[in-house]
Amino acid sequence: MARIVRIHELGGPEVLRIDEVEVPPPGPGEIRLRVKAIGLNRAESMFRTGYYPESPNFPARLGYEAAGVVEALGPGVTGFAVGDAVSIVPPLSITRWGTYGEVANVPAEVTVKHPASLSWTEAAAVWMQYVTAYGALIEIAGLGRGDAVLINAASSSVGLAAIQIANRIGAVSIAATRTAAKAAALRDAGAAHVIVTEEEDLAARAQAITAGAGVRAVFDPVAGPGVNALAEALGHGGILIEYGALSPEPTPFPLFPALVKALAVRGYQYKEIVSDPARFDRAKRFITEGLADGSLKPVIDRVFPLDQIVEATRYLESNQQIGKIVITV
Repeated sequence: MARIVRIHELGGPEVLRIDEVEVPPPGPGEIRLRVKAIGLNRAESMFRTGYYPESPNFPARLGYEAAGVVEALGPGVTGFAVGDAVSIVPPLSITRWGTYGEVANVPAEVTVKHPASLSWTEAAAVWMQYVTAYGALIEIAGLGRGDAVLINAASSSVGLAAIQIANRIGAVSIAATRTAAKAAALRDAGAAHVIVTEEEDLAARAQAITAGAGVRAVFDPVAGPGVNALAEALGHGGILIEYGALSPEPTPFPLFPALVKALAVRGYQYKEIVSDPARFDRAKRFITEGLADGSLKPVIDRVFPLDQIVEATRYLESNQQIGKIVITV
């Protein structure tokens, strides 16, 4: 028996329950992981509340990320051994696999032997943020040296990863945040420029930073009415990448900026990268090399024990954090 976090109904953080569950042995192509740390993500909150592309089958596990020790190998798994230290790239289905708990069966194809220099806490905070940001900025936007990228909600773990990735390739990172409370932390995190959207005109400031050329790409998890200003910040032929839906309001299509500047507006999920073997291999190589040379380093905001999963989730949803929230097991 193992302590596993599950939900038996949709709702707020209070519906998260720690149940004693008998976890079956790993199936074909799976690894059984003795979990040491878990990275929390907004996607899991959306799944728990029913505001997500996948719907839970109750009682449902949840959780996309974890780091730990290989405890057993399912049929057909090669390249790993019992005792290996590994971390998990989020698999393609949250309803089939879940990492919240002491033990998890996960697909071997998304299991990675992370650099030995990473702690368990850091290793659990790597893959969702860096794969998401890498895929959008490098594979889709084709960002290169000197290109400007506007990163909205930049204090999130994915936003901070995007700043680091942009800096690693010599692009110009422009971080947008709602209030001035996080501006200094974003500068400390490496943002070349910070725009405080409650105090400044986002589009005008982005145009000023780029000497009127506009940014090459916008990377946004919020959507809603703010997409119009984001589109105005783009230059001719730019791309607006929407990777989330944090705004509860409808999202208009920014028609006139798109027409005038020949913009691309695109939805995106990290699954595009994980499901494409060539892109996935490039992502893993880029990220592991960045982790090894120090240009990529997870920013950890707070760490909670498993018994405080409800409190940790409430903190995640409070928007106070700068970086990743991690659960230790």
